[in-house]
Amino acid sequence: MAAGRTYEKATSVCGGRGKGRNKVYEDKYTITDSKQDILSHPKRRDRIHVLTVDPVLATDVCERISADRRLRRCTLICPRATDVRDAIEEMERTAQETISSRIIIFDVRRLTLPKLRKVFNAIVGYNRRDFNKLCYSLCIGDGPLNLFRLGGFVEQLVPHLAAHRVDFHPAVFFFDPFLHYEPDEAVLQSMDEDFVIPDAIPKRLAPYFRSDGMTVGTIRQFFRAVDKDEETRKHRQRQLRHVYKKRLAELFPGQEEPLKDLLSRRGIQWASEKMNLYPLYFEDWICDLLRQARRNAAPKPRTDGL
Repeated sequence: MAAGRTYEKATSVCGGRGKGRNKVYEDKYTITDSKQDILSHPKRRDRIHVLTVDPVLATDVCERISADRRLRRCTLICPRATDVRDAIEEMERTAQETISSRIIIFDVRRLTLPKLRKVFNAIVGYNRRDFNKLCYSLCIGDGPLNLFRLGGFVEQLVPHLAAHRVDFHPAVFFFDPFLHYEPDEAVLQSMDEDFVIPDAIPKRLAPYFRSDGMTVGTIRQFFRAVDKDEETRKHRQRQLRHVYKKRLAELFPGQEEPLKDLLSRRGIQWASEKMNLYPLYFEDWICDLLRQARRNAAPKPRTDGL
């Protein structure tokens, strides 16, 4: 354990010759262990850091959490800048502030992760000792590039999820189909162009929506329905779940039974890796993890009889 240590000088006094002056010799140090783990940060609060440079995803995450009655006392923190470069700089300046949060949400899509790797490494370093105890991390990502092209869906996902588990220690990984662009769907950009996050609906999902002018942003807004009543929100949640179920049936005919857990709250698990679909049961996971973090931070009852 990395403990806080207090160093105090121990001195000895000797009588001197001649004028009788005393000489003080600093000959050793005494070390007092304060029993404090300086790598751990127990004074965390109900704060949620949303670490993404995508304003559309940030809005979706924040509005979903804000609309949930169970989470209205939580403080949400995400970059205010809408420009990618400015958002990264903002995260770099405030990286250490994550030690006050109980939930940290990482956007780990392939497109932006190389630009965010440095600041993400710093944030993980500040919180590593407390992950899955005093705080929890969630990853939202898009999976490998050729996820649906080369076959071996599970064979590709397991090492991908394992790599993120090593890097970010997530309590849960959410795969977001609206973040995943296949090779022929990716928008090519020249080196001198400003970095732009695509907002077009992936071509494989476009047939499920009637309007050609819809974007990922409008789709997310429709399904989160935060300005609607509770029954409407639940209905649209079921609609989105139906779209995912239909898409899975087309991709993997005859495998509906093994993949049904992917549409459930607990998600699906392969070997030691597990995955959920964003945003199905996303708020429920946030609630559960916040509750667990509070429970872990609560003082333990004394067992010495006093």
